[in-house]
Amino acid sequence: MIMNPSAVKRVVMDGKSLSLEGFVAVARFGASVELAGSALRAMERSRSLAEKIAGEKRAAYGITTGFGDFQKVAVPEEMSNQLSTNLILSHCTGTGDPYAAEVVRGMMLLRANALCGGVSGVRPVLVQMLVEMLNRGVTPVVPQKGSLGSSGDLAPLAHMTLPLLGRGRALYRGVEMSGAEAMEKADIPTLSTLACKEGLGMTNGTCAMTSVGALALYDTICAAQLADVIASLSFEGLTALKDAFDPRVHQVRGQRGQIRVAANMRRLMEGSEILDRCQGDRVQDAYALRCVPQYHGAVRDALDYVLDKVEIELNAVTDNPLLFLEDEAVISGGNFHGEPMAIPFDTLGIACSELANISERRTERMVNAALSNGLTPFLTTKAGVNSGFMIVQYAAASMVSENKVLAHPASVDSIPSSANQEDIVSMGTTAARKAGWIVQNTLSVLADELLTACQAIDVRRRLDTHGQGITPLHEALLKHVRERVAFYEVDREIWPDIVEVEKMVRSGELLEIVRAHVPDLE
Repeated sequence: MIMNPSAVKRVVMDGKSLSLEGFVAVARFGASVELAGSALRAMERSRSLAEKIAGEKRAAYGITTGFGDFQKVAVPEEMSNQLSTNLILSHCTGTGDPYAAEVVRGMMLLRANALCGGVSGVRPVLVQMLVEMLNRGVTPVVPQKGSLGSSGDLAPLAHMTLPLLGRGRALYRGVEMSGAEAMEKADIPTLSTLACKEGLGMTNGTCAMTSVGALALYDTICAAQLADVIASLSFEGLTALKDAFDPRVHQVRGQRGQIRVAANMRRLMEGSEILDRCQGDRVQDAYALRCVPQYHGAVRDALDYVLDKVEIELNAVTDNPLLFLEDEAVISGGNFHGEPMAIPFDTLGIACSELANISERRTERMVNAALSNGLTPFLTTKAGVNSGFMIVQYAAASMVSENKVLAHPASVDSIPSSANQEDIVSMGTTAARKAGWIVQNTLSVLADELLTACQAIDVRRRLDTHGQGITPLHEALLKHVRERVAFYEVDREIWPDIVEVEKMVRSGELLEIVRAHVPDLE
């Protein structure tokens, strides 16, 4: 799971080799996109077949017929272009705050990559335009709400398509303006109309949910790595026991994620004087300490499952109908249905919320003098007048409780649509959006634990009950935090401290320090 998308500067798009790392590189870090020649040729052949079918007036959904329950209505050839354009105009029904630019860039990349599969019957110019928009800084404004996650992310993808027609709203290099103006500033000519089949080609697909969910997955992978690191800091603050990480314990159970996390914890705690000197203090610790491999490991296993499904979907063809050259078949199927992503993204939200659950429990143990193995109440130096870290734990607990609400699965819900033609839907986009909210809460909870662990280590050193030495990695992390956040001697406005540590957790800078000291961390 070790990835470094910020180091990837160029991604070649061929419809079959996009990885999560490459996806994040383009969506979040602005890597350039190049269209593979093989994909261009595949789209040209597919488009020729679509035009042949239209010219022969064959009954083909979305090419010579209407959409949804209007599949029974034949559309004359001279109106087929208007049919595709009308699909975009009538389907841009989204509402709510717009998606972040990185999400929309991800949607554009995924839609282009899906069309590169060469079975969608669209003109290559659509993909070329999306590539130019990505490379020149044009990002459509797409509202977050309005997708059922079946028949594709129809409303979000319609909004995404509008600027190609010189319509809608878009950002150009971060400034919002009309879609027409953004395309003009970027020197990308717009289309007056879409051609037959292209309305479906642009809007049928899981690109919105997959973009949101893939970014949330990447952030959760980073959060899971940080959770091991921050937990190991808390171990020093709490003078926790290391016996529970003996590899023999985990081998006899055999769970892969558990084995990986136990190995991480052994690496992270190696060379700590404080931990070496406290191992005879107790027989065993509470679950939030002793069961880190079992708990974090289960999250790792869930992330492996989600990553497998996401990397399949990054290269999936998800529109309808599909055109197959070998026998000129036009087949109506259901690849646009979001269920294969809805269940993984619900799983992602549940797994990520568990990282926050156990993190908050470790924070509680550090601030609670009855549980902290000798630390001062609420990590204060002058109790009574000062509340210390009392309310840091409150804040973490509030986000943990919010995550429990958000973790309720969206995929078990469904509302019929299109006159009951589309009678069971995935709600996959809702599942992905919820996972995104959960991971942001979880990163904040981990920041609270990190801030608390640094305070706990400094208090422990002042007490000098088990020496002064911590691991070289922990020393580097503590120094990094202390460069921006001073030891909490007496009560002060604490929110700026929390903000600074949250920035560290979200920026990736802490993982860079970790890699420098423990390069084999998984």
